[in-house]
Amino acid sequence: MNKENANKLWKIIQEAGDYLLGQLPDHPNHPKGRNPYAHVAICVKNKFNASYKDIPDEKYNDVIKYIEFLKRNPS
Repeated sequence: MNKENANKLWKIIQEAGDYLLGQLPDHPNHPKGRNPYAHVAICVKNKFNASYKDIPDEKYNDVIKYIEFLKRNPS
């Protein structure tokens, strides 16, 4: 992904993390609460098999749609 798109995507990931703050269900591995920023980044990485910076530019809109899905479906 080019640097401009990667920067935009990181900002969107941060905004999604802000939105999900306090909304993720409790988990025994995270007794002090879950990190929503890491959650979004890890979900993107797992879905697209690459770090957000390494996803091809052609999939930029797909990544944004997936992040919106994550916001609507905190898990």
